[in-house]
Amino acid sequence: MKTPVKATLIAVAVAALLVLAAIIYALVNRSPAAPPEGGAGPGTLSVVRESSHVLDDGGPEAVTVVEFLDFECEACGAFYPIVEDLRGQYAGEITYVVRYFPLPGHFNSKNAAIAAEAAAGQDRFEDMYHRLFETQAEWGEAQESRADLFRSFAEELGLDMAAYDAAVADPATAERVELDFNEGRALGVGSTPTFFVDGELQELQEWGDLEAAIQAAVNGES
Repeated sequence: MKTPVKATLIAVAVAALLVLAAIIYALVNRSPAAPPEGGAGPGTLSVVRESSHVLDDGGPEAVTVVEFLDFECEACGAFYPIVEDLRGQYAGEITYVVRYFPLPGHFNSKNAAIAAEAAAGQDRFEDMYHRLFETQAEWGEAQESRADLFRSFAEELGLDMAAYDAAVADPATAERVELDFNEGRALGVGSTPTFFVDGELQELQEWGDLEAAIQAAVNGES
């Protein structure tokens, strides 16, 4: 083999080894992945936060049920009457909490969550929660903003519209929604509705699985 060719091959081989060594070094010494923006870091994740919206407070001994929801999600809409029935059935035995998880594929899911959060600023979260689910068929799957429709719901509820508009425009309102979404994702939420019963993520297969999980927790069987 001619010396120039041999030298070139050696140089290529050395360069390849250096690249491989750099990759191995980077893998061994890389920093832990950062938590999702706006979420909490490892060890600080919480299924329920002080700012979470509690629909029913059953007291310190109650089973805590948390739903991560998307107001535009058809499955959430289908679960809505089931949830309402369970809230009545287990009144005083469960604390029911809802958190936002607006799916990126739904055009108005974040707008709806912002409307709910704006209503929450006037202690009317639950009223807007009901209104959004009861009217989901009117606005769900729309490919244009329905923020004006949500504003009309606020008017119908008798909210202070100046305060409502200010809350909708305030970046802190969207950040509050994103906090739930990012923490939900970090907790393993990938779709809606996702339920936690006393902090345990529920893998639901049948419509009755949520009730079964709640019943088991209420009976101290979980």
